[in-house]
Amino acid sequence: MALLAEAGPPVPPSVTGSAPRRPMMRVLKYVVAIASVCAVATVGVVVGLNRLTGAGPVTERCTAVLDGSDWYLSPAQADNAALVAGTSLARGLPARAATIGLATALQESKLINIEHGDRDSVGLFQQRPSQGWGTVDEILDPVYSTNAFYDVLVKVEGYEDMAVTDAAQTVQRSAYPDAYARHEMRSRAWASALTGNSPESLSCELAPVADADQLAPDAARDVVVGRLGRDLGLAPATGAADPNRQDPASATVTVDAAPLTPDDPERGAWAAGQWAVATAKATQAIEVHVGGRVWLRDEAAWTAAETQLDPGEVRITVDVAE
Repeated sequence: MALLAEAGPPVPPSVTGSAPRRPMMRVLKYVVAIASVCAVATVGVVVGLNRLTGAGPVTERCTAVLDGSDWYLSPAQADNAALVAGTSLARGLPARAATIGLATALQESKLINIEHGDRDSVGLFQQRPSQGWGTVDEILDPVYSTNAFYDVLVKVEGYEDMAVTDAAQTVQRSAYPDAYARHEMRSRAWASALTGNSPESLSCELAPVADADQLAPDAARDVVVGRLGRDLGLAPATGAADPNRQDPASATVTVDAAPLTPDDPERGAWAAGQWAVATAKATQAIEVHVGGRVWLRDEAAWTAAETQLDPGEVRITVDVAE
């Protein structure tokens, strides 16, 4: 426009006034409106793609909801979170201990059992052999390292009433004492779900179990039974095929979770049930039944069940080879 003005006669004031700007403003409004529609459509496509389809979700993830907020972990992180929180329950510790344990592991290793770290630190909690935490092999065993963390935490007087970051720092003696605080809300959400205090608040979006990964029924049930004992200290009530299911490509493990919370068997059931969802990637669980609700892997959600289970009872159904 500058070149045209220089080449021609002066433009009258009426031409340089506000009138010519109206079409341009309309164009800008249309551009903004179109951009907004495209942005909404893009978000919708992304959300839609991440929901389960015939091929499974684009991104596998697990979610714990607390106070209306969603807190995500990868399936691998969720699996380790299930161990950390489950161990606190098996030891009879309060949910606060699970929150502290999860916040510590999130800060130290992002809840991944890594074989490296600062100086000689390894494992979920980045514990150092040189500081008396155990051998490298011991610390890399997540069961050992989790119990080692709680062994020290329970000796901290009044840890239940301490700020999460202060309790974690007392155990860890980190060079970054305030870093644990950033993980408190995520840890609270996951601890609340995995200790049964927030029923129906944990779900995972997972791909279907691949045919090549399916195990024979007995072997598949053994995986679930082994993890129940390792993480929660529970033995199955039964390990046979569920007589209520007609699908030969699945088998069900029934467990009495009431011992986790003797005064509140329903909470124990939700703790074990949501533990089963968090570990579903590893155990190949496709259904988890608690009370009158059932988590379905295909739907990545809790829905109404056809039957009502007794308080404390949990049924975990796994995908198996035919």
